[in-house]
Amino acid sequence: MTVQLQQLRYFVTAAELRHFTRAAERLGVSQPTLSKQIHTLEATLGAPLFDRSRGTVVLTTAGETLLPLARRVVADADIARDAVQEVVGLRRGRVRLGATPSLCTSLVPLVLREFHALHPDIELHVDEGGSQDLVARLVGHELDLALVVEPARGSDPALETVPVLRESLVVASVAPLSERIVLAELRDTPLVMFRTGYDLRDTTLEACRRAGFVPRYAVEGGEMDAVLAFVEAGLGVALVPSMALANRPLLHSAPLVAPGVHRTIALAQRRGSVLPHAAEAMRATLIDRVARGPLPVGVQPL
Repeated sequence: MTVQLQQLRYFVTAAELRHFTRAAERLGVSQPTLSKQIHTLEATLGAPLFDRSRGTVVLTTAGETLLPLARRVVADADIARDAVQEVVGLRRGRVRLGATPSLCTSLVPLVLREFHALHPDIELHVDEGGSQDLVARLVGHELDLALVVEPARGSDPALETVPVLRESLVVASVAPLSERIVLAELRDTPLVMFRTGYDLRDTTLEACRRAGFVPRYAVEGGEMDAVLAFVEAGLGVALVPSMALANRPLLHSAPLVAPGVHRTIALAQRRGSVLPHAAEAMRATLIDRVARGPLPVGVQPL
């Protein structure tokens, strides 16, 4: 037989009130039920906890020894219960969200503002990076959710994804270009190219391939901030999401002639995983925000 938390709670209440009937009333149980549980506890421990011989409820030496220990166990159980209830009730907890750089400077701040207003005590952790890196962190349990580019070959089988956005890509340059550009016109224009493994590199190379040419590189390597800085330095042009230029006044944006170049953004989580309550609330907030709009320029809901 093992000692049960309920038995310790009954014992502590009876010891503090020194009265079985009043203890039963406080606990919302019958007096025989309380007495039976305390008798069972005494049998389990192998010692009487109360001296009932004089018609009063007096702790024995064993009872005096047990009382502070039982109080600590009951208090710890109450703290654990309250902590879990706070998480379930979204009064505490954390969300680990990953997103691509263009989304971190556009959509994600809007979503976080709404979520924080609804759940101000939830900790927010944002991881910015390329889609391949974010997928690895998601699979490795370092993230709860991630906004990633959905590859043409299909998503990682370890993930469940829901397409949420369609991003348009534009040509970023330091000097104004044509009002609208046919991608093939960039055949002889040096490009600033993203690093190997960055999803926009694959997108750019595939778009150029479909347009019938292999691009020339002015400089190669870097992620979003570095690529935009290289373009600002006049080293070449780059194919980027239109949202990425929102806070880049030195750069000009030229849309591509239809059909243009687009990429699908999906909300991903580990396949078969049950999201923590806070992460589930973040997922709902994000999907609702996309559905309601308005959205940044160059972004369309799916």
